Amino acid sequence: MSYEEKGTWVLLTIAVGGYAVYLFLVLPQLLAGTSVDDVDWVTPMLWTIGGAIVAGIVGRILVEIVSPSESTKGDIRDKEIDRLGERVGGSFVVIGGVGALALAMFDVDTFWIANALYLGFVISGIMSGITKVVVYRKGVPTW
Repeated sequence: MSYEEKGTWVLLTIAVGGYAVYLFLVLPQLLAGTSVDDVDWVTPMLWTIGGAIVAGIVGRILVEIVSPSESTKGDIRDKEIDRLGERVGGSFVVIGGVGALALAMFDVDTFWIANALYLGFVISGIMSGITKVVVYRKGVPTW
């Protein structure tokens, strides 16, 4: 497994895990009937985003300690896979942004706007990671 593929697995795992932690912290408040104005979402969102950044750095270091790669330099295949994955993931950032824009136009609470953006970023990371892993396994498509 290449250095880049290992990194993709780490970031994909963190994207799923980080958002799960955020939902674990915020969803019980909503399910308990707390008004969205009173839901404590800013602190959990900031901590999970910051935690994901730190976990990404530490995770890549730990993976390389446990299973060192022969080289950390990517080749042309890695660049093509990265480009394709980022293109797929980028579309979900746009979808999240358009969704947040629509919510803002309808004057929806800030909670929902921020969560639409956050969900867009998370889905972007997940779809980008899934795309990259599939292409690493199946090969770069020749269109």
